[in-house]
Amino acid sequence: MTSNIVAQALTTKKTYKFSVLIPKGGDDNVYWLAHPKGIEKAVHDLHPFSLEIDYRLFELHNETDFIEKTNEILSNLPDGVIMAPILKKEAIRFCDDLDKKSIPYIFIDTFIDNTNCTAFIGEDAFQGGRVAASLIDFGLAPEKDILIVNLAKDLENTQHLNRRNQGFLSYFLDAGKNNGMKITVEIPTTDQETVEEKMDHILQNNPNIGAFLVSSAKTHVVARYLEKKRINAILVGYEMTRKNADYLKRGIIDFLIGQKPMEQSEKAVKRLFEYMTTHTITMKHEFQPVEIINTEVLTIS
Repeated sequence: MTSNIVAQALTTKKTYKFSVLIPKGGDDNVYWLAHPKGIEKAVHDLHPFSLEIDYRLFELHNETDFIEKTNEILSNLPDGVIMAPILKKEAIRFCDDLDKKSIPYIFIDTFIDNTNCTAFIGEDAFQGGRVAASLIDFGLAPEKDILIVNLAKDLENTQHLNRRNQGFLSYFLDAGKNNGMKITVEIPTTDQETVEEKMDHILQNNPNIGAFLVSSAKTHVVARYLEKKRINAILVGYEMTRKNADYLKRGIIDFLIGQKPMEQSEKAVKRLFEYMTTHTITMKHEFQPVEIINTEVLTIS
């Protein structure tokens, strides 16, 4: 942070109010538990500047709850907003409302085109999908099929999962050696009975599947299924959560691709503060480096 920013912020003695719109973390959605930790670290680092953080946490893939939280934010008129625009249609409407009120906003985790976002901090989801494809392609026989598992209620409206899947499939069009079928299944819940029913049906009809990609941080859900059914296959997924790490240690998950969620949210707070105090932004798109984790990385980390 430059001395000019420091001087200006200290002179004004203004308290900046930031609203944070992200999914609610929990036992089955541990990835989002890391983001508030990054936000609190940023607030600590920016002391003695005065920042107030108003968390509006929505149920993942729940459009009604997302809209309700956006209305609460608009009623409070914050100075700026940090959001994960996971639900594309609803997020675009919210961005339009923020634009009308001249409230700046920064995206984390997911990027949406054709908005006036001040900045984006997160993974290049398309490239992340290609990395996952390259990991599977390296260890899989060319003739084996691959199953892409999307644990989402409305895949079409879930931007980052779509971009990962597009990147994954693009790899096999121009670089991959695998020529087996690429099969996709959408499972709207992580309930064990539902997952088993869907997965059993797919595998009974497609016995040539040799690898699985899980497009979200819920990789452990598919790992649980493979372990229970004693299926030996390549499994690649996303995010270094505790549950995923457990299956990685046991050899059920082969690779995880991480995007450092704490760093995302920490940077977002600092970039928004920078914008509020200088009306400039140093970087419009700040892609997090892709982190590839296997059991060896886990052992030394």
